[in-house]
Amino acid sequence: MINAIIFDFGDVFINLDKQATIDGLKKLGLTEWNADLNQLNIQYETGQISRENFVGGIQKHIPNASSEEILKAWNTVLLDFPLYRLEFLQMLSKKYRLFLLSNTDAIHIETFEQNNGPSFYGDFYKCFEKVYFSFEIEMRKPNPEIYTYVLNNHDLQAKRTLFIDDKKENTDAALSLGLHVWNLQVGKEDVVDLFTKNLI
Repeated sequence: MINAIIFDFGDVFINLDKQATIDGLKKLGLTEWNADLNQLNIQYETGQISRENFVGGIQKHIPNASSEEILKAWNTVLLDFPLYRLEFLQMLSKKYRLFLLSNTDAIHIETFEQNNGPSFYGDFYKCFEKVYFSFEIEMRKPNPEIYTYVLNNHDLQAKRTLFIDDKKENTDAALSLGLHVWNLQVGKEDVVDLFTKNLI
């Protein structure tokens, strides 16, 4: 019997366009998204480097782009957050212990909050017992330690906890620790389909 649900954020609640950021950076002169940029992103997502160092790191690959242009391109990944998903979550929060666990950075969260306003994001955060962002806890999925950290912090039993994420590597890691999982297929499934999945 499931009594707790841990949700991912991007492409589970807020819609994303991951290609838009790559395209935006390419328009600014980036030749390709490479291992160096990937490492930079991981460092920023785990709070290891400052915003200035992150933007500066990207700027090394596109020296003619301004910080503002880079930030604008970086934020094009964020699309809409449909109200019906929030309403579904609010209903769910009356029956289950809910948690948010997201690989994200301070720029994206700040932008999400600015775009949606305090009333909306306040209602969203209120649905969760605790919100975990990778840049704040300095860990990211799919490292096993991040899942055990959340489980231990809230006395959750893996066998009674469902984890929902759109990335298979993340749900695979959770599954290996004994959690129930739903690897949500973006574009084919919606988080509000949860009850039709016979997972809870």
